[in-house]
Amino acid sequence: MAIGLRRGSRTSPPPAGTAGRGGRAVRAVTPTAFVVLWSSAFIAGVIGVDAAPPLLLTFARFALAGVLLAAYAVAVRAPWPRGRRLAHLAVTGLLIQAVQFGALYTALGMGLPAAVVALVQGLNPVLIALLAGPLLGERIGARRWAGFALGAAGVVLAVADRIAVPAAAAAGTAAVLCVAGVLGLSLGTLYQKRFAADMDVRTGTAVQFLVAAPVLGLASLAWETPRVGDWTAFGGALAWIVLVNSIGTFLLLNTMLKRASASRVATLFFLTPSVTALLAFALVGQALDGLAIAGLVLGGAGVLLAGQSPPPQEESQEEPQE
Repeated sequence: MAIGLRRGSRTSPPPAGTAGRGGRAVRAVTPTAFVVLWSSAFIAGVIGVDAAPPLLLTFARFALAGVLLAAYAVAVRAPWPRGRRLAHLAVTGLLIQAVQFGALYTALGMGLPAAVVALVQGLNPVLIALLAGPLLGERIGARRWAGFALGAAGVVLAVADRIAVPAAAAAGTAAVLCVAGVLGLSLGTLYQKRFAADMDVRTGTAVQFLVAAPVLGLASLAWETPRVGDWTAFGGALAWIVLVNSIGTFLLLNTMLKRASASRVATLFFLTPSVTALLAFALVGQALDGLAIAGLVLGGAGVLLAGQSPPPQEESQEEPQE
């Protein structure tokens, strides 16, 4: 999964010698680290929404993550966005953070199984690929479309044995929220690639969190009773999703979006349902079936095929128009 090593990247080449080799090694492992850390969010999210209302959990997540990352950015004197760039980052924060996680966590809190959420989110790369052409000018050839088809099939296989949509009246609303959350992720990713791809990942990510937090806080006050039922579970889940799923994964995601096309980065979401099943087996003893493993293999093949570099004549056409 050499997403970070894409030829034609606009970033400056690493310095020669050991530092350059170290930088290439970090870029090589970044996609794998992102998939594992992102997948762990499903487990922490289910624990969190069992302990507290979903919008309260997401508000606390982004408020804490935003303050911690902003403090770090100030300490290292990272450059802060201004003017139009700041406005663009505010939009991405609302879409990727507030809309995506507010909707997905609310769907989980309404009883929609994590497998269904993983299925819908795992198909995010297909939506991005469909929109990347008209919005970013990215060219998706037949070989890469075959990779997207394999990846989508892997997602379906990975969750096939675990899908059980509840019959409650709220199931339809939860499903709509799930789709809305994935639309927030897809549109936010494309918007960021189009208007803020060269942001400083430390301050840019902090801005996204700090913009999302008050929106979710107000939504929690309006639609929920902000009360924590289990402080131990809430604290543990919150610590994980703040430090790992917010700060860790979004620094990785925003770094990859600086180096590669949106459709190329999005292919990694094909792997998250299978990796989530593996983590659930390892961490909480959840049964692991052969379909999840087959989905991982098929999804991995889709990522490799869809992530291959295009022929030289297509390379210039694939670069997003900024």
